Amino acid sequence: MSRCFSSPPHGPLIARCAVRALYAEVALEPKPGLVSFRDNGSHTDMTASTFFKSLFALRHYFGHMASAGAMGQSLEFLQALGLGAEERMLTATGGINTHRGAVFALGLLCAAAGRLVAQGQPFNSDYLRQTLQSQWGQALRWRADAAARAEPLSNGQRAARSHGLRSAGEEAALGFPTLFEVTLPALQQALQQGHAQRAARVQAFFATMAVLDDTNTAHRGGLVGAEFVKASARGFLAASGVNQLDWVPQARAIHAEFVARRLSPGGSADVLACACWVQEMQQQTPALLAVKAGAASNRQARRDVHPAAAHSAPFALLASAWTA
Repeated sequence: MSRCFSSPPHGPLIARCAVRALYAEVALEPKPGLVSFRDNGSHTDMTASTFFKSLFALRHYFGHMASAGAMGQSLEFLQALGLGAEERMLTATGGINTHRGAVFALGLLCAAAGRLVAQGQPFNSDYLRQTLQSQWGQALRWRADAAARAEPLSNGQRAARSHGLRSAGEEAALGFPTLFEVTLPALQQALQQGHAQRAARVQAFFATMAVLDDTNTAHRGGLVGAEFVKASARGFLAASGVNQLDWVPQARAIHAEFVARRLSPGGSADVLACACWVQEMQQQTPALLAVKAGAASNRQARRDVHPAAAHSAPFALLASAWTA
């Protein structure tokens, strides 16, 4: 049986932004090799509707992670929540892995956001990354080191080991450098240049593909396939990316090439979804502040009624059951 936290006031907002970001990722087109509303990309086992089933199954998970993060729970605790979310995802999709990478990466970011807001810090990408690294960085490094020594358990781990690539766990241990140093800046720059959301997200997606060690593509196409994805993305960007008048047909031509080779840069899609979430969270900062102010007022009211209630609340949260 699954268990549930009483969500902190900001938990639903963090979770809502996460689901919206994952929707934005699947809705984006052109997105070479991947599922969209236009087609199924390189996949024969999933469609956009499969992603919707997964999103519905995961809708509470990100709030649970924000709650756990707000309380400063251990990485082992967060991992248990993540494994439960993976199980619900696979049940909803009939065993198809639609969002395992996002369950890991975006889940960790939601936990960091919960911790950040609970500590009274303003939400921005720098504080978010610092919080992730200060709260769980050491445990993530231990986890990545242990995984590097152990027998690979997933296709991504096997591909990383076989081809000497950086795994998703290692990306997390480093504080998600691709997200914070490549994808998010590319997204923000494109928006500042006046591009619409669609074009800005495509630009960020290509910027990510150009540098990320995407173990999804390495699993499907070996090192040759992974390098083909990077080279294709670099070529698109070198030709001015979405600043080209014909950027849509150019990106769709690359999509066709990926489909012909069965290449699916799902890791890059996960990073893009995380960037969309950070962007949305930054836009929601006024709402976060309002929620925080309301929560502070409620806490003071509870203290006025019974001073012991506020002291015992975290333990009540730990004891309650969580369900999805």
